[in-house]
Amino acid sequence: MSGETVLKGIVIRGSHNIFTVRLDKKEISCRIKGKVLKKSEDLYNPLAPGDRVIVEYSPESNTGMILEREERRNLFSRFNQKGSASQPLAANVDLALCMTTALSPPFRPRFLDRLLMQADFAGIEVIIICNKCDLPSDDLDVNERLEDFCRIGYRVLRISAKTGMGLGELKALITGKTSVLIGQSGVGKSSLINALQPDQNIRTGALNEKFDRGNHTTTMSFMLTISAPSDKTVTQIIDTPGLRRFVPDGIDAADAIQHLREFAPLNGMCSYGLSCSHKIEPGCKIMEAVHAGHIHEDRYESFLRIRDELAGKNNED
Repeated sequence: MSGETVLKGIVIRGSHNIFTVRLDKKEISCRIKGKVLKKSEDLYNPLAPGDRVIVEYSPESNTGMILEREERRNLFSRFNQKGSASQPLAANVDLALCMTTALSPPFRPRFLDRLLMQADFAGIEVIIICNKCDLPSDDLDVNERLEDFCRIGYRVLRISAKTGMGLGELKALITGKTSVLIGQSGVGKSSLINALQPDQNIRTGALNEKFDRGNHTTTMSFMLTISAPSDKTVTQIIDTPGLRRFVPDGIDAADAIQHLREFAPLNGMCSYGLSCSHKIEPGCKIMEAVHAGHIHEDRYESFLRIRDELAGKNNED
């Protein structure tokens, strides 16, 4: 077609072969041209929000054809069990906001362990966000685990999207950055985005009382821009679908230990070296660290479950 222009853009949302791409301040619908992303055919989706692409733009139809995906700085993904494929969730991000709650839905530290492992694999800095802290809770286990995440070096924020508690600190941390927001269904991700940017008016869902878990209100990842005091500062959040299970993606069972930060320095230090199963062997540095309190017992159990799952054994936390 005549009048076509080749431009650079960023993927906002989309799936399969139809994507919304932002070109400067304009958003257009795009398809992937031919088989330019043929190498991505084994992926659940070939592109993710945050991907930078080269687009052949047609002003006449206000649509485009994606010609190329630029090299990614990083990628946060998961293994989609239903599709038996890697599912990219967000690309080229600065922060992973791993969101949980203390009691509604119930706190799941082992779910967090999986998110933290994936973020470490991707080389993405993490902030753990505990939402709904306005609700009364005296669960000592929750406080202990959150404090342990702090002990091993993670930043933990206790917030309430409903009352605004802690949102000032969160805004300061995400301003000028691109963040991916991940969490299980019902933790309040959409409510948090609405609190940060009220004019977004993203639909929120009620908790499923029978199972005390959330209903899916976000069905695919999408990027949105949060207004900032200065036009020169762009703050972006990629919201992801609420998840009930998270299977790490791209990590071999033998390498799982490398992506748990307090485990990694001990890898290969056991009496049996890299062949240690970390279950029964004498001189196992991992088990010694658990007994000494340097590794939390639940993190240890979480590690064993994830490693078995990645090795092809089915386990559920």
